[in-house]
Amino acid sequence: MPLNIQQAKVVQQWPYERPLLQVRCEPSGRYAFASSEDRAILRWDLNSGEKVPLRAHDSWVFAFAISPDGSQCLSGGGDGELIRWPLTGDQPARSIAAHQGWIRAIAVQPQGSLVATAGNDRVVRLWRCDSGELQGELTGHEKHVYSLLWHPTNGELLSGDLGGKIRVWNIADKSLVRTIEATALFAYDQGQRVDFGGVRTMAWSLDSTQLLAGGLHKASNPLGAVHEPIVLRIQYADGTLVKSHVANGITGGIAVRVMSLADGTIMAASGGGSGGWLLFWNADADATIHQFQLPNLVRDADLHPDGIRVVTTHSDSHLRVTALGS
Repeated sequence: MPLNIQQAKVVQQWPYERPLLQVRCEPSGRYAFASSEDRAILRWDLNSGEKVPLRAHDSWVFAFAISPDGSQCLSGGGDGELIRWPLTGDQPARSIAAHQGWIRAIAVQPQGSLVATAGNDRVVRLWRCDSGELQGELTGHEKHVYSLLWHPTNGELLSGDLGGKIRVWNIADKSLVRTIEATALFAYDQGQRVDFGGVRTMAWSLDSTQLLAGGLHKASNPLGAVHEPIVLRIQYADGTLVKSHVANGITGGIAVRVMSLADGTIMAASGGGSGGWLLFWNADADATIHQFQLPNLVRDADLHPDGIRVVTTHSDSHLRVTALGS
């Protein structure tokens, strides 16, 4: 199936008993791991639609990561537990009390030897993938850490926080290399007295020279969910802003996941008061080149390994698969 965003359509959907939260596909493309508001993780077979519940967390699961070899799924919840699951089976292989409060992000090193976790305690921790042994802590964030991203080749780790700060870490000596400003993603509402926004998602351009950072802007009424999705495209070498990608007409949305497609198109999943959307930009455009509306508010999304299908979780308790082509 060739990639053609103009022909996007929902090709599969399966219900569950409770609203769904996060989702990640494993490398073979057979399974998607999705979390639910009943604290379960559902291992969904994308071929048959069958699902197996995995239960060990005492709270909602806010973060997933899959090991590069596809042998394990890592989950992090509001209980602060980092749990390792085998690809098949229904019992956890290991559970670690990793953080005080929510774990919001997990990222596995491309080489697969380390896993990074972060959350509401403002600390980034590094763990050995094989043994679960703590390898170090990275401190300095002043606000909750929402997202993590490894550089594909140079070993650096990026962590993005509520305040729109992206810290770049040298993992070899656990030092801070620099801070990239993504302040357009942060708002403080004086009347409501709330910090709002943050670096909710990060990804790389196809050649890894540019960083994509997503979230929201124009937060004129944060608690009323009046804000719009945005993706910043940043030159990684010097941290300069190349482009602000916006979506006109979506006045109640937030970019919950940003990804690069095989042809270089930038795709973001947006959820909020304006419903659920897949948004698309090319490298030169400020505004979207295509917007595909999904049947319900999106909580999270992941690109299937085939590069054509997108798996999304929704507030109406459905897992959906959208094909970006016919």
